[in-house]
Amino acid sequence: KQKHYELNKTHLYNRPAQYKDTYPFLKDIDSLSLANTQLNLEKAFKMFFKRKQDLPKFHSKKQDYGYTTNLVNNNITLMKCYIKLPKLGDVKIKQHRVIPSEMTLKSVTVSKSSTGKYYVSILYEYKKEIKKQEIKTSIGLDFSLNHFYVDDQGFKLDYPTDIQTDYNKLRILQRSLSRRIKGSSNYNKRVLDIALLHERIRHKRDDFLHKLSYAIAKRYDLVSVEGLNLIEMSQTSPYYAKQVSRFGWTRFVSFLKY
Repeated sequence: KQKHYELNKTHLYNRPAQYKDTYPFLKDIDSLSLANTQLNLEKAFKMFFKRKQDLPKFHSKKQDYGYTTNLVNNNITLMKCYIKLPKLGDVKIKQHRVIPSEMTLKSVTVSKSSTGKYYVSILYEYKKEIKKQEIKTSIGLDFSLNHFYVDDQGFKLDYPTDIQTDYNKLRILQRSLSRRIKGSSNYNKRVLDIALLHERIRHKRDDFLHKLSYAIAKRYDLVSVEGLNLIEMSQTSPYYAKQVSRFGWTRFVSFLKY
């Protein structure tokens, strides 16, 4: 791709089907997932040639990566406690919510967490008329390093203490990991413990942010949030960087928007 672009100043479009004879394992994979991966690769190379990002990194077949596949000829079906996926058949799942019948299934993304759990994210399409809202109640929110936010009435909301406790446990585990021999069984056990605790913290934080943003959106017609450059703020001191990354303020604002 690089050589072709240097010679012709045009992009070389090579298809996954060209490599199936050389690499037979590609035949075991859903063709639409390969097509989506190719689209992502083309986008990455276009950004690289525009000097907007680094060269795309090589992905080995031995590593775990997520994939996206699209609905074609009923190749994906969501059933009670199961989902039918291309090349995999019926896979047992824990469904988190009921999907309304008027929604149309478009695509599915399968991913694997660092703790060995598999997740299936299903994209649906639906039509909804957006009505203009009459503004009767409003609130202004400012980011706070010592709390979570301070509103325009002076009320200060604190971050959940149990998440702070988990961060203290995480620091102890990471210190323990540094004393282990890399590659040993004890090292791998401690890596899994840290991954599980990271997952626990992420789930707790997302639960807190989802419930809080939902409650604010239901109560107020207009929400104003202080515009901050959190990247610059995190560069001023290690304490600021740690607090900004822990709180998930940017994620909270994105939840408020949708």
